[in-house]
Amino acid sequence: MKTKNLIILLIILTGLTAITLSFNIPQQKAEGFKNLKILPKTITKKQLDSTMSYYSLSLGVRCGFCHAKFSDTTNHHLDFASDAKDEKKIAREMMIMTAGLNTNNFNYFHSPVTDTIHMITCYTCHRGKEEPSAKNLLPEVNAIREKMEKDRPPQRKKD
Repeated sequence: MKTKNLIILLIILTGLTAITLSFNIPQQKAEGFKNLKILPKTITKKQLDSTMSYYSLSLGVRCGFCHAKFSDTTNHHLDFASDAKDEKKIAREMMIMTAGLNTNNFNYFHSPVTDTIHMITCYTCHRGKEEPSAKNLLPEVNAIREKMEKDRPPQRKKD
């Protein structure tokens, strides 16, 4: 009986130790990241990876679309700090543009209107394509038009 209680106690202590350690593990900060100009310097690796994954999915591209390879041809990895590609410079401009539009034209947290757009993102215009295009929005525009026509009251015939 004592052995069974001891095993249960050890399992509980192990679980509590694991939970305690999970709260005390500091997240890796971005001090190791170089050339962050728009993203906050305090961003964690997890946050940066998540942000970059979102951009990748929104544009339907891989990391090499914006990030150049190292100039040293023996290193076949991407040089994330490099500004050699124009696409990276354009991405920064788009980040500033999107933040400005959201700040000045949308009111995400305080808008009383529930059936309208409250915020724009990369995906709003890109829809998984490298280049933003109005064609990317046509399915949504057509769906709205069809809903409006369906909800419109029937017009009476003129005599």
